[in-house]
This record gives sequence, C-alpha cells and structure tokens, in this order.
Amino acid sequence: MSNFKSGFVSIIGRTNVGKSTLINSLAGEKVAITANKSQTTRTAIKAIINRENSQIIFTDTPGIHKPKTKLGNTMLDTVWASVSNSDITIFLIDATAQKIGTGDRIILEKIKELKPKTILVINKIELIKKEKLLKLIELYKDEYDFKAIIPISAIKKENIEAIIEETEKLLPEGVAYYDVDEYTDQTERQIVEEIIREKALKLLEEEIPHGIYVETQKMHERKTSKNEDIYDIEAVIYALRESHKGIIIGKDGKMLKKIGMYARQDLEKIFGIKVNLKIWVKVKENWQDNTSIVSRFKLK
Repeated sequence: MSNFKSGFVSIIGRTNVGKSTLINSLAGEKVAITANKSQTTRTAIKAIINRENSQIIFTDTPGIHKPKTKLGNTMLDTVWASVSNSDITIFLIDATAQKIGTGDRIILEKIKELKPKTILVINKIELIKKEKLLKLIELYKDEYDFKAIIPISAIKKENIEAIIEETEKLLPEGVAYYDVDEYTDQTERQIVEEIIREKALKLLEEEIPHGIYVETQKMHERKTSKNEDIYDIEAVIYALRESHKGIIIGKDGKMLKKIGMYARQDLEKIFGIKVNLKIWVKVKENWQDNTSIVSRFKLK
C-alpha cells in the first residue's frame, strides 16, 4: 500500500501517571492492567492500532522508580530499551504537578541524552484549572524540542484521538508488523497472569501486591457435558512470605475466591468463552532477586 506508515511508540513516565489507562484508551481494548498503586506494569506491553493508512504499535512500559531489587533494575532497563527501539516516545506527565519533580527531571535528562522524537502528553487535566495547565506547558516547552504537547484525560478518553493523529504524522513509511485483527502482542497465558495480578493489586493490602507474581500452569479448551466450549485454566500466585500467603487466601479462602471470581469474569469477556479458573497460592521467597524469574520480565 502506497504511503502506508508504521512504527513503534513507547509510553514512558513516573509510576501512577496513567500509562496503562492511556494505552487501553488508545487501543479501545483492555491490553494493560490498571490499579491505583505504583509499579503496576512490570514489562513492556504492546497495543496495536490499525488505521486505514497506518499501523501504530504503542508500548506501555514500567513506571520510572528507584530500583531496590533485580526486578526493579530489569523494569528500568526495559523502559530505556523500549525507547531506544522505538520510532517515537510519548512522555506522560501528571497535570497536577506544578513543577518538574525529581522523577520527571530524571526522565527529561534521559530523553535529552537519547534524543528520541518525543510527544509530551499531560494527563489528568480534569483535575486542574486551565491557567495551571498553561503554566505547566510553559514550564516544559523550553526543556526539550517536543514534537507536540497534548493535554488529555486518559480516564475520560479526552483528546486521545489527537495523540494518534500526531503520532501518525511522525511515523516513517513502512509495512504492517501485525495482522489487522491483532490488538496486543501478549499471549493468552500472559493475559491470564496479568488479569489475576490486577485483581490481587486492587483487592489486597498495600504492601502485599508488589511481592506477588502469577504463573499460568495450564490452559485447556474442551466441551462441557452440554456441548459448550469452556477453558480450563490453572494458575499459581507466588507470594514472598508465608504471612502474605495467608492474606492472599483470606479467612475461609474468601479473598482468593474473590480474586478468582473477578479474574474469571474479565477473562470470559476477553476470550469470549466460559472459563473454569483454579488458582493456588505458594511461597517463593526473594523471587524479586532470582535471575531466572526476573528474566521473564525483560523486554523481548
């Protein structure tokens, strides 16, 4: 196809600025899990946007933070590897921050070092007055040669189309990397793991979720006795400590049942098929510093 454009776009920013909400809004599908807790995203997750004359592959990356474990270091490596391998970078900031904070300053300096084509996107504009937004734009526009500065509300889906249009302008000509009906590069196993982890993040106490990871152990499609299609899925939630395991399971198994119920509902919507989900909880101490486990989260 003549004049067809394609390319990769990395979305970067501090934790909790709304990267995952933004990528879901861009895709019009749930491709990244969301939770009101830091470090929700652990690896690079792609959303594929197919348009008449372009294919844009947006990548949600882990939030920039100060690493304390091998997992934390791997997550940061993933961010900058994604930027280096992308055609365009979207730097997402929080509209409620009225100055360039330490985290955003670190990202800015790295952008200046790597010099990617960058669009500045200011999220959560629904929370501030226009005068404050204008001041924030003034603050950032002299810092770097941004290709565009776009104020948005990811949660309200305001100005999302402007991001796609500006990105499309900057893309190089190229071929489609994915089939037109694909909207993410995640495997079904990865989707199961992320959905279960999202429900745990939303339901569990603050200190527990960052100490878990989920592993899909079995996925098998079969017919029921009524000749209906059903997915048998088995997964394990790994906790850092025995005490955490008890909290995840909950009194009389109620918390684990709740995590499983909400996860199953989401998975049935995503897969379009009934799901029989079984989840176990096991302890794997210090897994965040276990190289063989942490390597799963590296940019592929």
